[in-house]
Amino acid sequence: MKRCYIYLASAAMMVLAACSQEKTGDASAESSAEESKAEIVAETATDSVEIDAVTGATNVANSPTFNGLMVVSPSKQVTLSLTMGGKVHALNVMPGSAVSRGKVVAMIDNPEYIELQQTYLDASAQLEYLEKEYQRQRTLVEQDAASQKRAQQAKADYLSMKSRADAAASRLATLGIDAKGLATSGIKPYLPVVAPVSGFVTNMNANLGKYLEVGEPICDIIDKSRILLQLTVYEKDLKLMKTGGKVEFRVNGMGKETFAAKIVAIDQAVDSKDYSVKVYAEVSNSRSDFRPGMYVRAKLLK
Repeated sequence: MKRCYIYLASAAMMVLAACSQEKTGDASAESSAEESKAEIVAETATDSVEIDAVTGATNVANSPTFNGLMVVSPSKQVTLSLTMGGKVHALNVMPGSAVSRGKVVAMIDNPEYIELQQTYLDASAQLEYLEKEYQRQRTLVEQDAASQKRAQQAKADYLSMKSRADAAASRLATLGIDAKGLATSGIKPYLPVVAPVSGFVTNMNANLGKYLEVGEPICDIIDKSRILLQLTVYEKDLKLMKTGGKVEFRVNGMGKETFAAKIVAIDQAVDSKDYSVKVYAEVSNSRSDFRPGMYVRAKLLK
């Protein structure tokens, strides 16, 4: 009977020992799992710190941006005006038309132009006769065959007519007319106004029948081969502007495409209204679809 109790006690102790080992194993597994989770969290945190550190190192302040407009260089824009007033007889261009240098833009009707041509032709015709008469009188004086007074009168008449012819030729030259060609072409009824440069017509200020005064413009002709950016820069950013600095810009209506320009001039006057300064940058590669007046947004490159 005692043996039976002993066996029962031994069996109970073995069962208890097995349960204890099982609990110990479960606790070890749970502890190991917790340690693994802690390591993962630690690694994640470390990676996060490293990424944040890199991001912080590269997170530099953005370059300031500036609003502006496209403009044409003053040396590439010509105002076509009249040196002799008159009524517009004909117009050969439209706003936006391309013109080449020497093309007739308009014809002006003015009776004074006809009289000026006549004056030159008359003076030129008489000048030839008076020059020969003056030379003849000089020869006669040298041979004592004519009086000195008569030779002097011939000289005065010749020089007076020469001055008149030269004055008429100069006035015709200011109108763009070659006076010497009138002898063969004859008097022209209308004054041609020609384009002094090649480009595009804009700011048309004439129509058929309109009378234009002296100095009044007919139109402007712009050459788009040199497009500038006129940027508005405020005083706080003026220190960043240097001649030769690089600019990147976008054009309103042309999407996200970017273009390059270089600063060529900085205005010395500050606008009294908004205290801004105009900065001019030359576009590196001008395009045919660039037009003066287009809105741009530019960024200064470092």
